[in-house]
Amino acid sequence: MGASGWDYVTRYDGDVEAALATLRAMVFREEYGSDDRYRSLEDLYEDEEFMGTEGTHTVLDIDRVVATDDPPTRSGIADYGTLRPLALNRVMHHFGTHRPSVEQYEELAAAGNEAASHEEHEPSLLGECQMPWTGYYIALYSGDRPTHLGIFGFSGD
Repeated sequence: MGASGWDYVTRYDGDVEAALATLRAMVFREEYGSDDRYRSLEDLYEDEEFMGTEGTHTVLDIDRVVATDDPPTRSGIADYGTLRPLALNRVMHHFGTHRPSVEQYEELAAAGNEAASHEEHEPSLLGECQMPWTGYYIALYSGDRPTHLGIFGFSGD
């Protein structure tokens, strides 16, 4: 099936895991709400053959949040399926601030979608995710308060 990049903006109330769970529930409803094969997210995850070989090519391929901003490694099997914060120096690089807004994120994400996902030179924002089946998140601000998360990654090979 190849690789598929994905990105989302979701509400954030201080708990990344809760924001991810809410986003995954919404994406499941959008992608599989009328599909009789999977009546719940748990049913989807129980289909190990599908999830292990094809996946959804959405944020549904992410099953846990990790606290480290160290890049994931292909040899680290535990890194697959993880969502991690984008390192602050990379947030500063892309946005020029450590408190980007939803609008700034959407603008850079749109530009990254038009560019190749993996550039040979300095990566776009979405190109920061270099390992399949992983993703990054960025806290997005309204004034001084984080109100949303920008979540992006890619699935497939």
